[in-house]
Amino acid sequence: MEGTIIIADDDKSVRTVLAQALTRAGCKVRSTGTISTLWHWLDDGEGDVLVTDVMMPDGDALDIIPVLRRKRPKLPVIIMSAQNTVMTAIRANEAGAYQYFPKPFDIKEVIQSVAKALKNLKMAANDQDKLSINFSVSNQQTSLPLIGKSAIMQDVYRIMARLMSTDLSVLISGSSGTGKELVATALHKFGQRKSKPFIKVNIATLPVDQIEIELFGKESSHNLDNEFLGKFEQADGGTIFLDEVSDLSLITQSRLLNVLQSGEFTRVDGICPIKVDVRILSSTNQNLKDLINEGKFREDLFYRLNVVPIHLPNLNHMVEDINDLVSHFLDLADQEDLGLKEIEPDALNLLKKQYWGGNVRELQNFVNRMVVLCKDQVITLIDIKKELQKNFSTDANFHNQDIKNERFSIVVENHLKRYFDLHETNLPPPGLYDRVIKEIELPLIALSLSATRGNQLKTANLLGINRNTLRKKIKELDINVSRGRKMM
Repeated sequence: MEGTIIIADDDKSVRTVLAQALTRAGCKVRSTGTISTLWHWLDDGEGDVLVTDVMMPDGDALDIIPVLRRKRPKLPVIIMSAQNTVMTAIRANEAGAYQYFPKPFDIKEVIQSVAKALKNLKMAANDQDKLSINFSVSNQQTSLPLIGKSAIMQDVYRIMARLMSTDLSVLISGSSGTGKELVATALHKFGQRKSKPFIKVNIATLPVDQIEIELFGKESSHNLDNEFLGKFEQADGGTIFLDEVSDLSLITQSRLLNVLQSGEFTRVDGICPIKVDVRILSSTNQNLKDLINEGKFREDLFYRLNVVPIHLPNLNHMVEDINDLVSHFLDLADQEDLGLKEIEPDALNLLKKQYWGGNVRELQNFVNRMVVLCKDQVITLIDIKKELQKNFSTDANFHNQDIKNERFSIVVENHLKRYFDLHETNLPPPGLYDRVIKEIELPLIALSLSATRGNQLKTANLLGINRNTLRKKIKELDINVSRGRKMM
């Protein structure tokens, strides 16, 4: 690997580690901790690849990169940042970054990215056009309600940032309450169609006999005033978000497939085709491949919708984000005049130990309830314990010692009751049986793997299942397997 790499980071240890690794890989390295020195070198034409932090003592590196790209459009820029939010990833792509790495990063991945960037420099000049992503984004980190700095959320942010300049169809999967609608909203709000309509359709809430009228409209041959414009016509030029697309009937799936293939449809009772230009985002809390195997979902439609998949994790897989989420929900509660409250560290730690079956939505509902019910300005550990005991009867927690004498079936029953209560007067989305089974399977298999320190043969024997079945479940449930240490 040959080339000159410029490293800019105010953390000397980061500069040292990167410089040593790149030097061992065969590169020449220059490093600095200031924007002013960085700009001087770049303005003089130095460097084949730039690896830079965002915030430094004398400025924001992302502010100079648009100017730099006009002067040196072929220079690959790799961004690193400890501000691990979706907006940082989007800003990095807006500035034309070649790659974005949240801190702490994997040094091998950075070196691989540098090597790939150097290789691309030798390719045709038009390949560099792929590095430029043109869309306008506010620098305000609070403008997008997606919270989380965990590694699993960073992967989501990177995919989203890459999608902002495209019209590709996106299928957002994840359990109820994980924030699928927020992702769809962000993809439109910061995408190429942001000035056009954004139409949301919750398929699960529509009567089966009204879905086609709602989507495609209804035509009246007697009175033009009685014509009903469907969501696709309303979204023309913009984006339509089909929430819980798995609930579509096979007949409606066929009509939707035709829209995706031809860009046109006819209203119910209509004759003339209507042309529309719409980007389609969709979501599901079910495994569509399972539905395909059962003959309940069209495989050709799946591949049309699933051009780019985004999977949102359950809250219990990103416990490290609960601090930021609770802080965000407390700020929102204050903005909505529910009250200005703070929370004790011990109270936060207790929230991290809970099992949040309703995911982020359940956590937000709980925080709002505490803001309203807590008389003092600071929400304490005692306040949290009392509310959990009062509302959940089992402390909302499979780990709580108070339930050690209760039958497992009672614990599950109480948890399911809370889940139904979250939906108030509405029913949960269809597919509850499969979701419950998967919720039980995941901790059962993960804890068994943890107990055997990642030994899959011992885990299969412990569970009493075939080893191939175990491997399949690990892949389906996306369980991280690490040998030699406890994993949970």
